[in-house]
Amino acid sequence: MTTYLGSPNYDHHTPDRIGVLLVNLGTPDAPDTRSVRRYLSQFLSDPRVIEYPRWLWALILHGIILRVRPARSAHAYQQVWTDQGSPLLVNSQRLTDKLSRYLSQQLHPQCQVVLGMSYGEPSVSRALEQLREAQVRKLIVLPLYPHYSGSTTGSVFDAVTSQLQHWRWVPALQFITQYHDDPAYIAALANSVRQHWQTHGKQHLLLSFHGLPKRYLMNGDPYHCQCYKTGRLLAEHLHLGKEEWSVSFQSRVGREEWLRPYTDELLLNFASHGPKRVSVLCPGFAADCLETIEEIALRNREDFLKAGGEAFDYIPALNDSADHVELLGQLIARHAQAWLPLSERTNSATLAKQLGATQ
Repeated sequence: MTTYLGSPNYDHHTPDRIGVLLVNLGTPDAPDTRSVRRYLSQFLSDPRVIEYPRWLWALILHGIILRVRPARSAHAYQQVWTDQGSPLLVNSQRLTDKLSRYLSQQLHPQCQVVLGMSYGEPSVSRALEQLREAQVRKLIVLPLYPHYSGSTTGSVFDAVTSQLQHWRWVPALQFITQYHDDPAYIAALANSVRQHWQTHGKQHLLLSFHGLPKRYLMNGDPYHCQCYKTGRLLAEHLHLGKEEWSVSFQSRVGREEWLRPYTDELLLNFASHGPKRVSVLCPGFAADCLETIEEIALRNREDFLKAGGEAFDYIPALNDSADHVELLGQLIARHAQAWLPLSERTNSATLAKQLGATQ
């Protein structure tokens, strides 16, 4: 007989609670080969991430990739690991804590915010269990990916709904699929660029997004188009001419064609032919991580300067900045409107308007 997760001796006078699940990609538990292998095995086994026939991919993954890549990736993680742990987890947890305080004060005192990772710990299933035990009946899921892709946001949807199938009382669900063109998101990015340029000087702005196999685009994934829209809106906000900014895609693996232009190749071209002074921003990363710190701020910077580039600045991700907390807070507030009592709905609407969220 199928049994569903419930609450023994449940008190039916328990008030409903709103829960917010933030989801980021994930990280190994430690920067060693064994931990990285375990993490990569989970990550690269997701059919949303690698769209190959399962039998073929299993041979490649276990026969080649997991024999070679963990040691190399562990070395990369060692370059960025902090005393507190993985930068992605540290930055994501700080953002979660600040957003929790913000929503408790501005939206509803009973709003509970938790962090889950698609791969590794804290897992999505563990985060959802926290919310279930807290009697959450209305759930907002916010993947920390401004741009929708089946390989990221789609994977989060799969993970969440597979867990909710086992709940006796399935909560009302709001799933935020993207916010790539949200005015508050664009404004937050623009503020971070301006603040950086005030200290380091204005340079050519390169927007580096995580890559994706080109065939995903050809099969209808909107990620590529949304990245370019973010770039266009940000350039307009900063009043940049077409020669003052560029878009590229990083972190490709394997031999098939990915979204172009590739960040590493474009930077080497810049180093040879100009612009030789660049500021790199990674708008698709909500929190700094291996791909922004080790790949961009360390490795790509070194290669660029060795190849003849004159100046290379990395502009940090939004992380737990006040702008980031506010934009996510107003995004969540808009989606929670229908669930609030009328009096609180008015307050939340006023908040969103004050923050520039309403259109």
